[in-house]
Amino acid sequence: MGFTLVEMVVVLGIIAAVTGIALTSQNSFNKTLILANTAYDIALTFRSAESFGLSSRALGSTANAGYGLHFQRGASESFILFADIWPPTDLSCTRPDCKPGDHIYSTEDKLVQTYVLGNGITIADFCALPDQQQWQCLSTGDLNALDVSFSRPNPDAFITANSSTFVTSYTKACLVIMAGNGASRFVSVAASGEIIAEAPGCPTS
Repeated sequence: MGFTLVEMVVVLGIIAAVTGIALTSQNSFNKTLILANTAYDIALTFRSAESFGLSSRALGSTANAGYGLHFQRGASESFILFADIWPPTDLSCTRPDCKPGDHIYSTEDKLVQTYVLGNGITIADFCALPDQQQWQCLSTGDLNALDVSFSRPNPDAFITANSSTFVTSYTKACLVIMAGNGASRFVSVAASGEIIAEAPGCPTS
């Protein structure tokens, strides 16, 4: 006994619905995986900057340069790895630990690499936490730029905001990484040097 036309249409409809659900689930899974991988990649780039800075990686004739990552308003799809060589080392300093830089990215510093996120993923927000205060973020209008750098011999992270040399004691930095479907991941860096690749949120303390 064969299928009637109505039965065939119903069967094809069920197959199409199941296929659509499977494809949607697979697409959502892929986006989530790419987002998680991007968060880990950014965390690894922080580790690279830390490794370069603490090992005093040579940069031409410049010694003891620190390395850091720079995040900027209007550049949500990319960030910069830089060598902190400006201002240059004070010529009057003769100690072996004398070093250049001010922990802030500027055009006079060495741009090592620009990282482009791709896949519709953006840095939706970046924040810095002043000591015993509340988060200051791009989204709250408090920040336009964020720099996190490392330099020997101090293993701590130097966190600076708004490209300002005015000294503010920031204890943490946090990035909100977002996919096109609205899913998000958080990458946090503490002044102690702790880096969390996929934090559940920006740490509250």
